Amino acid sequence: MLTFEVKDMTCGHCVSAITKALKAVDADAQVQVNLAEKEVHIEPAHADVTSLVAAMQEAGYTPVQTHLGA
Repeated sequence: MLTFEVKDMTCGHCVSAITKALKAVDADAQVQVNLAEKEVHIEPAHADVTSLVAAMQEAGYTPVQTHLGA
């Protein structure tokens, strides 16, 4: 599981935009977003970390990886 802090995620629209961007890169990924903690948890199925980060950045957000997947 990968964990990212996304400090510029502030509302439900942000959650939707990030989830949609991640699913566009990896449709089978498990995505959990905690808006209160400003965290995005991803269990990728096919995509690598670089692709997932790029997807969030292209959606207009600034993810910072806080936990490396096992």
